Amino acid sequence: MTYRIRRNKPVRKSVRLIAGEQIDKAIAEITDPELDRHEAVHQVRKRCKKLRALVRIVRPQFDEYERENAFFRDAARELSYLRDAQSVVECFDDLIQHYGEQVDDARFAAIREGLVERRNKVTEDVAGLESRLDAFLEKMRDARQRVDRWEIDDNGFAAVRGGLSKTYGRGRKALRTALADPTTENLHQWRKRVKYHWYHERLLRPIWPDIMKAERRAGDELADLLGDEHDLAVLRQTVDDESERFGEKLDQQALAGLIDQRRAQLQVEVGLLGQRVFAERPEA
Repeated sequence: MTYRIRRNKPVRKSVRLIAGEQIDKAIAEITDPELDRHEAVHQVRKRCKKLRALVRIVRPQFDEYERENAFFRDAARELSYLRDAQSVVECFDDLIQHYGEQVDDARFAAIREGLVERRNKVTEDVAGLESRLDAFLEKMRDARQRVDRWEIDDNGFAAVRGGLSKTYGRGRKALRTALADPTTENLHQWRKRVKYHWYHERLLRPIWPDIMKAERRAGDELADLLGDEHDLAVLRQTVDDESERFGEKLDQQALAGLIDQRRAQLQVEVGLLGQRVFAERPEA
């Protein structure tokens, strides 16, 4: 079963099936000896995000929402340190590629070396990673036993109306906050709301496939742009906080200038796109 609520099934049954499938895939990814461990971490963290979005869409009708949402949040958080170390390297590479011939790659070589060294120190802790993955695996197995007992109080659109509206409304509110005061934290909080709404669009795609396809694409693009903006903020903070790792101060300042310029561009883009994605009121 794909990540969608089927029109020909009770919502309760669809939610249980989707949750079971996501947990089963997470278990398979952790136990797959052929899958790179860092890729496994990346995949299972996405599973947890999809599971949290799933329980949010039935939130008003699901008595176990608070427990299950916190459970999947905390399970993913235990693995976030590894992904964060890798993402700053990828963000640096994307930034340099974006400016292409406008910048001299060699000038920032020491910064990249420092970022890679920092990542490698994290990834070399194989025993620590395996221990965390083993703990995560046990949590997923526990969750799998609970899923078939999940009770949702309503079926049909009534089961998802409240959760859909609440998540979308919070996205609109976070948009207004981020546009009025585009701090790193406000933009990051908005991105989380956008991601949940995007997952809800995926869950509800059978309602009106053509329209929902366009909605999903816009939501996906908005989430990606906000993710890029946040990664740049984390990259800048990392270089500022650990400056002794990253070579000459003048080169760090030049990189900071590129980061600030790119973030300003992205903030304009997300503002325009976000006002389209969240144009309607929740009631509509």
